[in-house]
Amino acid sequence: MNEGILKLPVSSKGFTLIELLVVVAIIGILAAVAIPQFTAYRQRGFDARANSDLRNAATSEEAYYATYRVYVSEDLNGPATATTLPGLAISDTVHVAVYPVGNTDGFSGYSYSFNGTMQFNWDSTNGGMQPASPQT
Repeated sequence: MNEGILKLPVSSKGFTLIELLVVVAIIGILAAVAIPQFTAYRQRGFDARANSDLRNAATSEEAYYATYRVYVSEDLNGPATATTLPGLAISDTVHVAVYPVGNTDGFSGYSYSFNGTMQFNWDSTNGGMQPASPQT
């Protein structure tokens, strides 16, 4: 009498345990490859932000010099707005410092992101942007 209740249908639908394990393994492999790449992309983005902020600081420094005939010092941790240089705003997680070199010969500066890997250097007496170096 209970034979029909205990009998499973022949055409049951669904995934087997092996199929589910294969899918989970593939997702794990893809995640293991994607996460380090994502981290590298983020670090390059933070480095690009620091590079851009240093270039903006150099432009502001030259604009200030064109008006007042003197270079000034700024040392900022982002997010911040410069008090002396016109229109200079520093991005979040970035440190930028610019300072005069000599009397009025030019200025130097550097920037880096707290989450990045590179330090960017500027020297107006040597043509502007200098080669980047690993952050120390």
